[in-house]
Amino acid sequence: MAKAGLHPEWYPEAKVYCNGEVVMTVGSTKPELHVDVWSGNHPFFTGTQKIIDTEGRVERFLRKYGMMEGGQGTPDPKKK
Repeated sequence: MAKAGLHPEWYPEAKVYCNGEVVMTVGSTKPELHVDVWSGNHPFFTGTQKIIDTEGRVERFLRKYGMMEGGQGTPDPKKK
């Protein structure tokens, strides 16, 4: 006594796209899935690390916590 039209349509061969190319097929309620990150390009699975630097934030952090030459002994002239 199940109601008709209760469950969404199932696509057993849904294509997963990353950067415009098919990277895998999975079962889904949508025929296509567009993702930015998947196991093939995620740093945890690939072992690589990518630091995105915006306006020198990484260098400022490294300088502040003494991880770069010129470390903590050098005052930041912008602070005053």
